[in-house]
Amino acid sequence: MTRRKLVSLARQHGTPLFVVDHRQLRRNLVQFRRWLPFVQPYYAVKANSLPEIVRTFYRAGASFDVASWAEFQLVYENIRDLPEKERQDFIWDKVIYANPIKDRETLCALDPYKPLVTYDNYEEIRKIRRYAPHAGLMLRLRVPNTGAMVELSSKFGCEPGEAVRLIEAAHDAGLTVEGLSFHVGSQTTNFQNYVQALHIAAGVLREARSRGFKKMIQLDIGGGFPAPYDANVRPLRELGRLLRTEIPRLFPKDIFVLAEPGRYLVATACTLVAEVIGKAVRDGKVCYYINDGVYHTLSGIVFDHMKYKVRAFKHGPTSLCAVFGPTCDALDTISLAEELPDLKLGDLVYVENIGAYSIASSTHFNGFPPAKVVHLYADEDPTPP
Repeated sequence: MTRRKLVSLARQHGTPLFVVDHRQLRRNLVQFRRWLPFVQPYYAVKANSLPEIVRTFYRAGASFDVASWAEFQLVYENIRDLPEKERQDFIWDKVIYANPIKDRETLCALDPYKPLVTYDNYEEIRKIRRYAPHAGLMLRLRVPNTGAMVELSSKFGCEPGEAVRLIEAAHDAGLTVEGLSFHVGSQTTNFQNYVQALHIAAGVLREARSRGFKKMIQLDIGGGFPAPYDANVRPLRELGRLLRTEIPRLFPKDIFVLAEPGRYLVATACTLVAEVIGKAVRDGKVCYYINDGVYHTLSGIVFDHMKYKVRAFKHGPTSLCAVFGPTCDALDTISLAEELPDLKLGDLVYVENIGAYSIASSTHFNGFPPAKVVHLYADEDPTPP
């Protein structure tokens, strides 16, 4: 997406503006399949839950990972070209409810669709047995998250030594465990996390099958696939090469492998355009105030450990500046060390690679609404929601 195009869209639609490039979404999915051809991608809807993005990935053949009843409904309602009966079949084959903890109301609502759900403890087995007895189960394992930008092992996953007992407990409750899942942490550049997780899962699967649990034929290798935010991020092709070696070596040929890419598929497909609405000098440093911030599209600074690069459309000598969001909260700080040229009120700035865990967390704090969204399907076709 060119800078000229972004400026044109901002003039047409106003700011703040969140621009989604659906061509890039499709390219990212193609690249994922290129490097991991044996893995079925289940897009993690929580990364960016815009309905238009769900529809683009559905039409491109992706499956879906949901983690709430609202996300489940979003997927169900946006596979529009299927009649209701076929939608139910699609949910059974192409959707996994990958949040290991589910409330009773959600399980009751899910049960008619015969969902595939994850679990990692005995209480969840009892809950599923009572409220969603038609569900298929995936046991989530606790695996190393070393070096991940967002670690998840402290909250989810059973200890490997307890895994087979949890499989047996689900079987004794009349439920079917269809496979194993794990998650190595979000934006994982330490690819050894995957290697260690695969070894753990392979050991559990061997023991479970040796005890008669032959229906365990699925392996969910989770998310964590790193988005190329900068040149320091190891490329997906390296991870793909590693997984193409390890999985056939460790697992039987009948295993079906799925994954939950979110960040990798959407991060590079979206750009934020914002406007300078204030300017001051504090402690000798120029401070810019823009009309988007951490309570809105830049929420990843707080919730996702992100450091976004704010760029100017204007050229010229730069100096070290601070950039703040529009709210009255000092938490609404975007950067205290940004290199920017001399900007005036009304000038535009932009942030690239902001598609993941951003606008999905926007609020109306202080009365500021989230950014407007524009979807680009072709160069000449900007389509507001």
